[in-house]
Amino acid sequence: MRNIQLIGVILVIVGSFLPLLRIPLVGNWNYWKIDPYLSGIIWTLSALGLYFIQKEKLKATRIIAGSLIFLFIFTIVAIKLKSLDFFAFLPFKSWQSAFAGIVKLSWGWFFEFVGAALMFFGINKNKNLNN
Repeated sequence: MRNIQLIGVILVIVGSFLPLLRIPLVGNWNYWKIDPYLSGIIWTLSALGLYFIQKEKLKATRIIAGSLIFLFIFTIVAIKLKSLDFFAFLPFKSWQSAFAGIVKLSWGWFFEFVGAALMFFGINKNKNLNN
């Protein structure tokens, strides 16, 4: 099952370079353009996940994968809230939500979530989880 987890780590790392946001007139943004500190955290957690997979620390791998999923959800919520806040100068709420709706999530999130899910669920159930 380690191979599935390794594929998950690779998908998370590759997914961070793929387009995650589509902003009209600006283009596609990946994790580095969204926030360099957040991308550093993603890459650090991926490196820790790779280390724990190699050392067969199953609980630690699961914690890292759960942390990645939480961080992805946190990023998506922060993007939506920031886009609403960016258009707060508009006088009507309907205008704010309409203009904030032009910021679209892109297909790179699929790789991010699938990679983290493979890390989380790719654990061999026959092994002792107390490692």
